[in-house]
Amino acid sequence: MHASLPMYDFPHMRAATDRFWQAIRAALGDGPEALTRDGDVWAAWEHPDLFFSQTCGLPYRGRLHGRVALIGTPDYGLPGCGPGEYNSVFVVRMDDPRGTLEAFEGAPYAVNSATSQSGWAGPIVYARSKNVRFGENVKTGAHIRSAEAVATGQADIAGLDALSWRFMQREPGFDARLRVIDQTTPTPGLPYITALGRDPARLFTALETAIAEIGAADRAALSLHGLVRIDAAQYLAVPTPAPP
Repeated sequence: MHASLPMYDFPHMRAATDRFWQAIRAALGDGPEALTRDGDVWAAWEHPDLFFSQTCGLPYRGRLHGRVALIGTPDYGLPGCGPGEYNSVFVVRMDDPRGTLEAFEGAPYAVNSATSQSGWAGPIVYARSKNVRFGENVKTGAHIRSAEAVATGQADIAGLDALSWRFMQREPGFDARLRVIDQTTPTPGLPYITALGRDPARLFTALETAIAEIGAADRAALSLHGLVRIDAAQYLAVPTPAPP
């Protein structure tokens, strides 16, 4: 069996993440002893013995739908988002004089991954709705590296998962070289998943129990406000632009 929580595994949050996993195991009475933190996430998500993980909306609708079961979606209490929703923030350098998204027409854009809802699909769909087309795509591999690419001038703008942005600002040594100029329309958040054939309702109940029992400090550290059910149709209805 395999279990992982790869989407927000910042080093300074790992102790809280591990306690959360142990609370889930305690509520279930079974499951892997520890989270897996190495290996390819796609191999883990698609493994027939997947016990528990978390994915992104774009990988789910683009490749995992019909191959994994949705358990539920965490509610992170993000401003302007409904329960279980999230969005992206557009960040630029603090000293960049441009103040609107439209002013970044043709600007180099830092993108973490072509399979990211919050780094690629959501920001690009939103920008195009404003008739904005960015210029060169600077591929970074991670939201935090997209932020660094903008801060150091490798790109002028990036779309970052709003929760990742919240967590980045808590990082020791995180500086104030960046500011937010806009944010995207909310979409369904990052769902917890399990292999087909496992009981997602049992896992949902264990998650609810674990969120209640980990304590206020860990809930705050992980920004966990609750758990909701979002059906597959809502994920599949989110638009996807062509890859960068």
